[in-house]
Amino acid sequence: MILKDITLPTPEENILYDEVLLSLAEQGAQGEVLRFWESSRMFIVLGRIGKIEEDVFEEVARKDGVPILRRFSGGGTVIQGPGCLNYTLVLKKDRHPQLADLHKSYEYIFSRVVAALRTIGVEAEYKPISDLVLKASQKKFSGNAQHRGKNYILHHGTFLCGFGLPLVERYLKIPREMPEYRQSRSHREFVINLNISPAMVREPLIKEFSITSRGPILTPAEAELLQSFRKEKSVRL
Repeated sequence: MILKDITLPTPEENILYDEVLLSLAEQGAQGEVLRFWESSRMFIVLGRIGKIEEDVFEEVARKDGVPILRRFSGGGTVIQGPGCLNYTLVLKKDRHPQLADLHKSYEYIFSRVVAALRTIGVEAEYKPISDLVLKASQKKFSGNAQHRGKNYILHHGTFLCGFGLPLVERYLKIPREMPEYRQSRSHREFVINLNISPAMVREPLIKEFSITSRGPILTPAEAELLQSFRKEKSVRL
């Protein structure tokens, strides 16, 4: 598996780059990848079928100049920016039998992420379908989503590590559908930062997923496909 520790200049490019990594894997031009990135700019991103009117205080976001984007994976609407570390896994289905099933794939990936975090003293717990919480408080620090290809899956998610939590309440509405464990808690009562730096999160995940090499900033194939996606796909809403 190759490590890609790459944050591109704009939110749009960062969203599209995950799609590039999966596309190249499906084409047989690239294999499994672990990517990290952290945007220096605040933005909001909806899942594939998310609705602005249901999820976002749109007038506030537009007034504040916070871009609203859409990613190609499922999952809920999140706000991104400094202190929100993103990780992306591109994994081959036939190398990991559990990945063929959606729910088993989450169980498999999260079992490894939880084990990695435990090595640095973070006691986390998986909450279906796609959340990680601190075991003691049952507060969420990681949301995740997937896009499933024919031969590979893309799993990506966030770790809150010093993120401005009041911004969640400022820009995001309470979701209409909530997991039972949330118990109708407000954003402020529900989400939490890990009390560690993003760098501390990276290292145990690199070890857990057996990184064999660190890839270049952008390969020619990645750069070409990213440019093509920027012309063809509009992620800004």
